[in-house]
Amino acid sequence: MNLRQQWFGNIRADILAGMTVALALIPEAIAFSIIAGVNPMVGLYASISMAIVISFAGGRPAMISAATGAVAVLVVSLVKDYGVEYLFAATILAGIIQVLLGVLKIGRFISFISQPVMTGFVNALAILVFMAQLTHFHGANWIMYAMVAGTLLIVYILPKFTKIIPAPLTAIIIMTIITYVFGLNVKTVGDIGTLTSSLPSFHLPQIEWSWHTLWILLPYSFTMAVVGLLESLLTASILDEMTETKSDKNQEARGQGIANFINGFFGGMGGCAMIGQSVINVSSGARGRLSTFTAGVFLAFLLLVLGGVVKEVPMGALVGVMFMVCIGTVDWNALRNIAKVPKADTFIMVMTVIIVVATHDLSKGVISGVLLSALHFGWKMAKIRISATEDNEEKVYHVAGPMFFASTTHFVDHFKPADDPKRVVVDFSHSHVWDHSAVTAIGKVLQKYRNSGKSITLRGLNEESRLIVEKLGGPLVMEPLV
Repeated sequence: MNLRQQWFGNIRADILAGMTVALALIPEAIAFSIIAGVNPMVGLYASISMAIVISFAGGRPAMISAATGAVAVLVVSLVKDYGVEYLFAATILAGIIQVLLGVLKIGRFISFISQPVMTGFVNALAILVFMAQLTHFHGANWIMYAMVAGTLLIVYILPKFTKIIPAPLTAIIIMTIITYVFGLNVKTVGDIGTLTSSLPSFHLPQIEWSWHTLWILLPYSFTMAVVGLLESLLTASILDEMTETKSDKNQEARGQGIANFINGFFGGMGGCAMIGQSVINVSSGARGRLSTFTAGVFLAFLLLVLGGVVKEVPMGALVGVMFMVCIGTVDWNALRNIAKVPKADTFIMVMTVIIVVATHDLSKGVISGVLLSALHFGWKMAKIRISATEDNEEKVYHVAGPMFFASTTHFVDHFKPADDPKRVVVDFSHSHVWDHSAVTAIGKVLQKYRNSGKSITLRGLNEESRLIVEKLGGPLVMEPLV
């Protein structure tokens, strides 16, 4: 998809989807601001700035970036101890770190996240989004429940008749009109935070610019950068699957950095990609950058011109839309096929979900899942196979499987010089030597046979294995490799 198509290939759907997202962003941004301990406008300014900037700089068209809970929870102590100005500075520094990570092509590491971890990530996120909506039911009357149900009916039934206007946007408009016409006593957007009719403006953080300040900010900024990139790259991968397209993860990393860098100078808190809002966007028909740009611009328009109307939007409608996001986010196919999936993969997926839900931290769950996947892979790869053939007083051992630190103990223990003839050959034609531990293990076997006065030769090493054995083996490899 070229740049023109990314911007103007899907104009109507992109604009309408972006408008829907803008409405859904408001309560989320306010809620995340409250978590971070800052004025609600800080989260809203961040959402405006990030959406507009990332629409130009990002690598994944139709993905929504704004203030997020994943980043908000990381800065609570910073705001409490040093104030909001330090938050702005930390956001700027986080942006610089993300740009550097993008230049270093950190996006390629998304390939290390296995499918069970991805499945666990999306399912855990659906649970977290669902749980976050439950707070809006505290003290609610039956009208709230009816409004949520009505919103879901519109969202799922309307597309069967028409898709001219996104169903979530239609549901929000209808429920707002009903609330206003009948004067319903329900919680509205205005009840969860104070909105002002103003736009973000350039603001240099009022802090002491010194090395001491840098060391205060660096731990927060680095964590914000890593967590933000992790959630953004995972969200990009999910949208890649939903739209059957590919995106540039390294450009996305740089784009997130640019967005946060600018965001900090316009009075916004740190942010990253939002999977919930991105799913709303794509599910509403968005495919291009125009949708993300529209979300940011329309959010600014809502605050500046229609602030009074926005305050009257019932939370029941927005909660209903977020429930739709939860339902659409869950990987139902993975759950239906759970009995067919290897038990280890199921365990990794479940543990990822449990850790994310228990800690309310997506990064901890994903990192734990990646570590579990790595341990499982290492355990499976550590099982090398060794067979032997003997002919004319020469015994040949055939090694199959990767030789690395986890398989070396089994390799060394397999060889018994006292039971073997004078000449021994170890054939690595079906193996590969990966690391120093493997070379050391080979050296131990060679030494065992030489101490017993027997000849041992290595053969079948591929070029890469031969080079590492010769380089690291040194005096251990005294006989020629054949």
